[in-house]
Amino acid sequence: MADYDFMVETYATERIKTLSVWSQFGDDEMEFRPAPLSRTPHEQMVHQCTSEHGWMTNMLGIDVGLPPLPPAESRLDFIRHFAEATDRRLKRLSAMPPVWFEEMTTFFDVPRTKSWVLLRRLTHSAHHRAQLTVYLRLLGKPLYSTYGPTADTGGLFQNKAPVIYRYGSVEELLDAEPAGGKFPSLPGPGGANPTERP
Repeated sequence: MADYDFMVETYATERIKTLSVWSQFGDDEMEFRPAPLSRTPHEQMVHQCTSEHGWMTNMLGIDVGLPPLPPAESRLDFIRHFAEATDRRLKRLSAMPPVWFEEMTTFFDVPRTKSWVLLRRLTHSAHHRAQLTVYLRLLGKPLYSTYGPTADTGGLFQNKAPVIYRYGSVEELLDAEPAGGKFPSLPGPGGANPTERP
């Protein structure tokens, strides 16, 4: 499966990124609505779970035997449920031969390859995760790294800002969150502007 290993590896990294962002919300922030037409974090988690379940099951034929949503809809229940569902999907994706990624399927009403649909799934998830990082900013919370440094981890990469993830693995996250979570210290933006503008 070497030709498509990168897609499976990307899915693995996307699940920890999504779960890490979810973990930064407090239980009392699940119904935060930053604008009248915005989803709350709770509604974003519902959308992520149901949307990914639908795409994986109906477009890619990967049914992992779990319902779309957890039986209870607390922050921790969403985290545990999504971690389990994505772990099962990751194992199924890892076992697929290259020809599977090249097979045709239907993306809503358009014929596409399964690799195309999987790539769109990854970008769809990243889009919603980015919306939630804006929510965290609006709530006055610091941002840990998702793809690279943030203003809280030192600013720009070219200024030698480090990448600081909140968790190194999904397992570490699942162990820490029931006890209140882990919050590695962050250096802040440093002496240089955290944008490309002077």
